[in-house]
Amino acid sequence: MPKIKSIQVSRIDLELTRPYIIAFKQVNKVENAVVTIQLDNGITGRGAGNPSEQVIGENLSNTMRSLGEAVEGNDRWQGLIGRDIADLEILCKEIQYQLGASPTARTALEIALFDCYGLWKNQPLVKLLGQKIDRLPTSITIGIMSVEETISEAEEYVERGFNYIKVKLGNDLEQDIERVAKLQERFKSSVKLRVDANQGYNLEETREFYSQTLAYNLELIEQPLPADSIEEMRSLPKDMRRVLAADESLISPADADRLIGNDPACGIFNIKLMKCGGISQAQEISKIADSNDIDLMWGCNDESIISISAALHVALSCKHTRYLDLDGSLDLASDVVSGGFTIENGVMMVNDRPGLGLSELLD
Repeated sequence: MPKIKSIQVSRIDLELTRPYIIAFKQVNKVENAVVTIQLDNGITGRGAGNPSEQVIGENLSNTMRSLGEAVEGNDRWQGLIGRDIADLEILCKEIQYQLGASPTARTALEIALFDCYGLWKNQPLVKLLGQKIDRLPTSITIGIMSVEETISEAEEYVERGFNYIKVKLGNDLEQDIERVAKLQERFKSSVKLRVDANQGYNLEETREFYSQTLAYNLELIEQPLPADSIEEMRSLPKDMRRVLAADESLISPADADRLIGNDPACGIFNIKLMKCGGISQAQEISKIADSNDIDLMWGCNDESIISISAALHVALSCKHTRYLDLDGSLDLASDVVSGGFTIENGVMMVNDRPGLGLSELLD
Protein backbone atom coordinates (compact mmCIF):
# COMPACT_ATOMS: atom_id res chain seq x y z
CA MET A 1 0.00 0.00 0.00
CA PRO A 2 1.30 3.51 -0.77
CA LYS A 3 2.55 5.44 2.23
CA ILE A 4 2.76 9.16 2.94
CA LYS A 5 6.28 10.21 2.01
CA SER A 6 6.19 13.96 2.59
CA ILE A 7 3.90 16.83 3.55
CA GLN A 8 4.61 20.40 2.52
CA VAL A 9 2.74 23.32 4.06
CA SER A 10 2.80 26.85 2.70
CA ARG A 11 0.93 30.11 3.22
CA ILE A 12 -0.46 31.78 0.13
CA ASP A 13 -2.40 35.07 0.11
CA LEU A 14 -4.72 35.37 -2.87
CA GLU A 15 -6.02 38.81 -3.78
CA LEU A 16 -9.67 39.37 -4.64
CA THR A 17 -10.70 41.08 -7.86
CA ARG A 18 -13.75 42.47 -6.04
CA PRO A 19 -13.35 43.34 -2.32
CA TYR A 20 -16.65 43.31 -0.45
CA ILE A 21 -18.30 44.22 2.85
CA ILE A 22 -20.28 41.93 5.14
CA ALA A 23 -21.83 42.73 8.51
CA PHE A 24 -18.58 42.66 10.49
CA LYS A 25 -15.67 43.32 8.10
CA GLN A 26 -14.34 44.25 4.65
CA VAL A 27 -12.64 41.42 2.77
CA ASN A 28 -9.76 42.26 0.40
CA LYS A 29 -7.66 39.10 0.19
CA VAL A 30 -7.81 35.40 0.98
CA GLU A 31 -5.32 33.91 3.45
CA ASN A 32 -4.82 30.22 2.66
CA ALA A 33 -2.80 27.39 4.09
CA VAL A 34 -1.97 24.99 1.26
CA VAL A 35 -1.04 21.38 2.01
CA THR A 36 0.74 19.12 -0.49
CA ILE A 37 0.97 15.42 0.40
CA GLN A 38 3.18 13.13 -1.67
CA LEU A 39 2.93 9.35 -1.48
CA ASP A 40 5.88 7.05 -2.02
CA ASN A 41 4.40 5.92 -5.35
CA GLY A 42 4.60 9.48 -6.71
CA ILE A 43 0.96 10.50 -6.22
CA THR A 44 0.51 14.10 -5.04
CA GLY A 45 -2.65 15.32 -3.33
CA ARG A 46 -3.57 18.85 -2.28
CA GLY A 47 -5.60 20.50 0.42
CA ALA A 48 -6.26 24.08 1.43
CA GLY A 49 -7.70 25.96 4.36
CA ASN A 50 -8.94 29.49 4.95
CA PRO A 51 -9.95 30.20 8.58
CA SER A 52 -12.68 32.63 9.63
CA GLU A 53 -11.54 33.93 13.00
CA GLN A 54 -14.90 35.57 13.78
CA VAL A 55 -16.70 32.24 13.40
CA ILE A 56 -14.31 29.59 14.74
CA GLY A 57 -11.78 31.63 16.70
CA GLU A 58 -8.85 30.47 14.57
CA ASN A 59 -6.42 32.54 12.54
CA LEU A 60 -3.92 31.42 9.94
CA SER A 61 -1.03 31.41 12.41
CA ASN A 62 -2.91 28.85 14.54
CA THR A 63 -3.61 26.81 11.42
CA MET A 64 0.04 26.76 10.33
CA ARG A 65 1.20 25.75 13.79
CA SER A 66 -1.25 22.84 13.91
CA LEU A 67 -0.24 21.71 10.43
CA GLY A 68 3.37 21.61 11.63
CA GLU A 69 2.33 19.11 14.29
CA ALA A 70 0.73 16.94 11.64
CA VAL A 71 3.98 16.84 9.71
CA GLU A 72 6.42 16.36 12.56
CA GLY A 73 4.25 14.75 15.21
CA ASN A 74 4.64 15.43 18.93
CA ASP A 75 4.89 13.53 22.17
CA ARG A 76 1.27 12.38 21.83
CA TRP A 77 1.15 11.55 18.14
CA GLN A 78 3.46 10.19 15.46
CA GLY A 79 2.03 12.46 12.79
CA LEU A 80 1.21 11.40 9.24
CA ILE A 81 4.58 10.67 7.63
CA GLY A 82 4.95 6.97 6.84
CA ARG A 83 1.26 6.16 7.23
CA ASP A 84 -0.74 4.09 4.71
CA ILE A 85 -3.18 6.09 2.56
CA ALA A 86 -5.42 3.00 2.58
CA ASP A 87 -6.08 3.76 6.26
CA LEU A 88 -7.92 6.96 5.30
CA GLU A 89 -10.72 6.59 7.85
CA ILE A 90 -8.28 5.94 10.70
CA LEU A 91 -6.10 8.88 9.64
CA CYS A 92 -9.11 11.21 9.59
CA LYS A 93 -10.16 10.11 13.07
CA GLU A 94 -6.66 10.76 14.39
CA ILE A 95 -6.57 14.19 12.76
CA GLN A 96 -9.89 15.09 14.33
CA TYR A 97 -8.68 13.99 17.76
CA GLN A 98 -5.16 15.36 17.69
CA LEU A 99 -5.89 18.70 16.00
CA GLY A 100 -9.28 19.37 17.58
CA ALA A 101 -8.54 23.04 18.27
CA SER A 102 -7.86 23.81 14.60
CA PRO A 103 -10.80 23.12 12.25
CA THR A 104 -8.98 24.69 9.31
CA ALA A 105 -5.88 22.52 9.75
CA ARG A 106 -8.07 19.44 10.00
CA THR A 107 -9.89 20.48 6.85
CA ALA A 108 -6.76 21.16 4.79
CA LEU A 109 -5.20 17.84 5.78
CA GLU A 110 -8.35 15.82 5.16
CA ILE A 111 -8.84 17.38 1.73
CA ALA A 112 -5.26 16.48 0.75
CA LEU A 113 -5.70 12.92 2.07
CA PHE A 114 -8.99 12.42 0.24
CA ASP A 115 -7.42 13.80 -2.95
CA CYS A 116 -4.54 11.31 -2.59
CA TYR A 117 -6.99 8.50 -1.92
CA GLY A 118 -9.06 9.28 -5.03
CA LEU A 119 -5.92 9.54 -7.16
CA TRP A 120 -4.72 6.19 -5.82
CA LYS A 121 -8.08 4.58 -6.57
CA ASN A 122 -8.13 6.35 -9.95
CA GLN A 123 -11.69 7.59 -9.30
CA PRO A 124 -13.24 11.02 -8.81
CA LEU A 125 -13.76 11.56 -5.10
CA VAL A 126 -17.51 12.00 -5.51
CA LYS A 127 -17.76 8.49 -6.96
CA LEU A 128 -15.93 7.00 -3.99
CA LEU A 129 -18.22 8.91 -1.61
CA GLY A 130 -21.33 7.70 -3.45
CA GLN A 131 -22.61 10.31 -5.88
CA LYS A 132 -26.31 11.18 -5.45
CA ILE A 133 -26.57 14.37 -7.54
CA ASP A 134 -25.07 15.18 -10.93
CA ARG A 135 -25.04 18.99 -10.81
CA LEU A 136 -26.63 21.98 -9.09
CA PRO A 137 -26.69 25.76 -9.52
CA THR A 138 -24.68 27.86 -7.11
CA SER A 139 -25.66 31.25 -5.82
CA ILE A 140 -23.25 34.12 -6.20
CA THR A 141 -22.94 36.68 -3.43
CA ILE A 142 -23.47 40.44 -3.36
CA GLY A 143 -21.96 42.20 -0.35
CA ILE A 144 -23.49 45.01 1.66
CA MET A 145 -23.84 48.08 -0.57
CA SER A 146 -26.38 50.65 -1.72
CA VAL A 147 -29.58 49.71 -3.54
CA GLU A 148 -28.23 51.09 -6.81
CA GLU A 149 -24.93 49.22 -6.48
CA THR A 150 -26.80 46.02 -5.58
CA ILE A 151 -28.93 46.20 -8.72
CA SER A 152 -25.91 46.97 -10.89
CA GLU A 153 -23.90 44.03 -9.55
CA ALA A 154 -26.87 41.68 -9.83
CA GLU A 155 -27.32 42.70 -13.49
CA GLU A 156 -23.66 41.87 -14.11
CA TYR A 157 -24.04 38.41 -12.56
CA VAL A 158 -27.22 37.67 -14.51
CA GLU A 159 -25.41 38.62 -17.72
CA ARG A 160 -22.73 36.06 -16.73
CA GLY A 161 -25.42 33.38 -16.46
CA PHE A 162 -26.07 33.30 -12.70
CA ASN A 163 -29.74 33.02 -11.79
CA TYR A 164 -29.31 32.48 -8.03
CA ILE A 165 -28.24 35.58 -6.11
CA LYS A 166 -27.38 35.72 -2.41
CA VAL A 167 -27.50 39.16 -0.83
CA LYS A 168 -25.57 40.04 2.33
CA LEU A 169 -27.67 41.99 4.82
CA GLY A 170 -27.61 42.82 8.52
CA ASN A 171 -26.53 46.47 8.87
CA ASP A 172 -29.84 48.32 8.33
CA LEU A 173 -33.20 46.54 8.37
CA GLU A 174 -35.06 49.18 6.38
CA GLN A 175 -32.41 49.30 3.65
CA ASP A 176 -32.22 45.50 3.63
CA ILE A 177 -35.95 45.23 2.90
CA GLU A 178 -35.63 47.90 0.21
CA ARG A 179 -32.75 46.09 -1.49
CA VAL A 180 -34.74 42.85 -1.64
CA ALA A 181 -37.83 44.69 -2.92
CA LYS A 182 -35.87 46.44 -5.67
CA LEU A 183 -34.19 43.21 -6.76
CA GLN A 184 -37.59 41.51 -6.95
CA GLU A 185 -38.98 44.45 -8.89
CA ARG A 186 -36.07 44.39 -11.34
CA PHE A 187 -35.78 40.62 -11.97
CA LYS A 188 -39.14 39.19 -10.85
CA SER A 189 -39.16 35.38 -11.17
CA SER A 190 -36.11 35.20 -13.47
CA VAL A 191 -33.76 35.29 -10.46
CA LYS A 192 -33.96 33.27 -7.25
CA LEU A 193 -33.01 35.31 -4.18
CA ARG A 194 -31.32 34.17 -0.98
CA VAL A 195 -30.25 36.46 1.85
CA ASP A 196 -27.64 36.24 4.59
CA ALA A 197 -27.91 38.59 7.58
CA ASN A 198 -24.69 37.32 9.20
CA GLN A 199 -26.19 37.44 12.73
CA GLY A 200 -27.21 41.07 12.18
CA TYR A 201 -30.81 40.97 13.50
CA ASN A 202 -32.54 40.51 16.81
CA LEU A 203 -35.71 38.43 17.15
CA GLU A 204 -38.10 41.31 16.44
CA GLU A 205 -36.12 42.41 13.38
CA THR A 206 -36.05 38.84 12.08
CA ARG A 207 -39.83 38.63 12.30
CA GLU A 208 -40.19 42.03 10.65
CA PHE A 209 -37.86 41.13 7.79
CA TYR A 210 -39.67 37.86 7.17
CA SER A 211 -43.14 39.44 7.13
CA GLN A 212 -42.07 42.33 4.90
CA THR A 213 -40.38 40.07 2.32
CA LEU A 214 -42.75 37.08 2.39
CA ALA A 215 -44.29 38.02 -0.96
CA TYR A 216 -40.86 37.87 -2.65
CA ASN A 217 -40.50 34.09 -2.23
CA LEU A 218 -36.97 34.17 -0.84
CA GLU A 219 -35.38 30.73 -1.09
CA LEU A 220 -33.81 31.02 2.34
CA ILE A 221 -32.79 33.40 5.11
CA GLU A 222 -29.34 32.58 6.43
CA GLN A 223 -28.38 33.17 10.07
CA PRO A 224 -30.43 36.27 10.95
CA LEU A 225 -29.89 35.83 14.70
CA PRO A 226 -26.69 35.57 16.77
CA ALA A 227 -25.05 32.15 16.72
CA ASP A 228 -26.02 31.26 20.28
CA SER A 229 -29.70 32.22 19.84
CA ILE A 230 -30.89 28.71 19.10
CA GLU A 231 -33.86 28.86 21.48
CA GLU A 232 -34.91 32.19 19.98
CA MET A 233 -34.80 30.56 16.55
CA ARG A 234 -36.92 27.73 17.90
CA SER A 235 -39.54 30.22 19.11
CA LEU A 236 -40.27 31.38 15.54
CA PRO A 237 -43.22 29.96 13.57
CA LYS A 238 -42.59 26.63 11.85
CA ASP A 239 -43.18 28.00 8.35
CA MET A 240 -40.54 30.64 9.00
CA ARG A 241 -38.06 28.21 10.51
CA ARG A 242 -38.35 26.04 7.43
CA VAL A 243 -36.56 28.70 5.34
CA LEU A 244 -33.98 29.57 8.01
CA ALA A 245 -30.45 28.32 7.34
CA ALA A 246 -28.12 27.87 10.30
CA ASP A 247 -24.58 28.97 9.52
CA GLU A 248 -22.60 30.36 12.45
CA SER A 249 -24.88 28.36 14.77
CA LEU A 250 -23.65 25.17 13.08
CA ILE A 251 -19.98 24.42 13.61
CA SER A 252 -19.91 20.74 14.57
CA PRO A 253 -22.06 17.59 14.56
CA ALA A 254 -22.86 18.38 18.21
CA ASP A 255 -24.29 21.73 17.09
CA ALA A 256 -26.40 19.91 14.50
CA ASP A 257 -27.87 17.78 17.29
CA ARG A 258 -28.60 20.90 19.36
CA LEU A 259 -30.32 22.58 16.42
CA ILE A 260 -32.54 19.53 15.99
CA GLY A 261 -33.39 19.07 19.69
CA ASN A 262 -37.02 18.10 20.26
CA ASP A 263 -38.17 20.60 17.62
CA PRO A 264 -35.82 21.74 14.81
CA ALA A 265 -34.75 25.38 15.10
CA CYS A 266 -34.24 25.63 11.34
CA GLY A 267 -34.98 23.80 8.12
CA ILE A 268 -31.58 24.14 6.49
CA PHE A 269 -28.02 23.37 7.60
CA ASN A 270 -25.29 25.41 5.94
CA ILE A 271 -22.23 23.15 6.00
CA LYS A 272 -18.83 24.69 5.43
CA LEU A 273 -15.78 22.47 5.53
CA MET A 274 -13.75 25.26 7.15
CA LYS A 275 -16.17 25.50 10.06
CA CYS A 276 -16.74 21.87 10.85
CA GLY A 277 -13.20 20.56 10.38
CA GLY A 278 -13.23 18.67 7.12
CA ILE A 279 -14.92 16.10 4.95
CA SER A 280 -15.45 13.48 7.66
CA GLN A 281 -17.22 15.96 9.95
CA ALA A 282 -19.34 17.30 7.09
CA GLN A 283 -20.47 13.74 6.43
CA GLU A 284 -21.49 13.39 10.10
CA ILE A 285 -23.58 16.57 9.92
CA SER A 286 -25.14 15.32 6.68
CA LYS A 287 -26.20 12.09 8.37
CA ILE A 288 -27.95 14.07 11.11
CA ALA A 289 -29.71 16.16 8.48
CA ASP A 290 -30.78 13.09 6.53
CA SER A 291 -32.30 11.54 9.65
CA ASN A 292 -34.31 14.66 10.47
CA ASP A 293 -35.50 15.87 7.05
CA ILE A 294 -33.20 18.92 7.10
CA ASP A 295 -32.09 20.34 3.76
CA LEU A 296 -28.40 20.95 3.15
CA MET A 297 -26.74 24.09 1.87
CA TRP A 298 -23.02 23.97 1.16
CA GLY A 299 -21.21 27.24 1.75
CA CYS A 300 -17.66 28.50 1.82
CA ASN A 301 -15.33 31.31 2.72
CA ASP A 302 -13.21 32.95 0.05
CA GLU A 303 -11.17 29.89 -0.83
CA SER A 304 -8.90 28.24 -3.35
CA ILE A 305 -10.31 26.03 -6.07
CA ILE A 306 -8.80 23.18 -4.04
CA SER A 307 -11.22 23.41 -1.13
CA ILE A 308 -14.18 24.60 -3.22
CA SER A 309 -13.78 21.44 -5.32
CA ALA A 310 -13.66 19.29 -2.19
CA ALA A 311 -16.88 20.85 -0.88
CA LEU A 312 -18.60 20.25 -4.22
CA HIS A 313 -17.58 16.58 -4.31
CA VAL A 314 -19.00 16.04 -0.83
CA ALA A 315 -22.16 18.07 -1.53
CA LEU A 316 -23.01 16.00 -4.60
CA SER A 317 -22.65 12.80 -2.55
CA CYS A 318 -25.38 13.82 -0.04
CA LYS A 319 -29.02 13.14 -0.90
CA HIS A 320 -30.39 16.07 1.14
CA THR A 321 -28.25 18.66 -0.65
CA ARG A 322 -30.60 21.34 -2.04
CA TYR A 323 -28.48 24.49 -2.23
CA LEU A 324 -24.95 25.35 -3.30
CA ASP A 325 -23.26 28.59 -2.30
CA LEU A 326 -19.79 27.71 -3.55
CA ASP A 327 -18.71 30.92 -5.24
CA GLY A 328 -15.65 31.42 -3.03
CA SER A 329 -13.02 31.02 -5.76
CA LEU A 330 -14.78 32.93 -8.52
CA ASP A 331 -13.44 36.38 -7.60
CA LEU A 332 -9.82 35.37 -6.99
CA ALA A 333 -7.25 37.27 -9.01
CA SER A 334 -5.06 34.12 -8.99
CA ASP A 335 -5.02 30.60 -7.57
CA VAL A 336 -2.57 27.76 -7.04
CA VAL A 337 -4.37 25.20 -9.25
CA SER A 338 -7.03 25.03 -11.91
CA GLY A 339 -9.70 22.45 -12.74
CA GLY A 340 -11.66 20.67 -10.05
CA PHE A 341 -15.08 21.60 -11.36
CA THR A 342 -16.85 23.23 -14.26
CA ILE A 343 -19.43 25.99 -14.03
CA GLU A 344 -21.77 26.92 -16.86
CA ASN A 345 -24.59 29.43 -16.48
CA GLY A 346 -24.08 29.18 -12.76
CA VAL A 347 -24.45 25.39 -12.65
CA MET A 348 -21.60 23.46 -11.01
CA MET A 349 -20.43 19.92 -11.59
CA VAL A 350 -17.20 18.08 -10.89
CA ASN A 351 -15.02 16.89 -13.74
CA ASP A 352 -14.36 13.20 -14.40
CA ARG A 353 -10.69 13.20 -13.38
CA PRO A 354 -9.48 11.19 -10.34
CA GLY A 355 -9.38 12.66 -6.85
CA LEU A 356 -10.46 16.29 -6.78
CA GLY A 357 -9.74 16.64 -10.51
CA LEU A 358 -7.20 19.41 -10.03
CA SER A 359 -4.67 20.58 -12.60
CA GLU A 360 -1.33 22.32 -12.14
CA LEU A 361 -1.19 25.94 -13.28
CA LEU A 362 1.22 26.51 -16.13
CA ASP A 363 3.97 29.08 -15.57
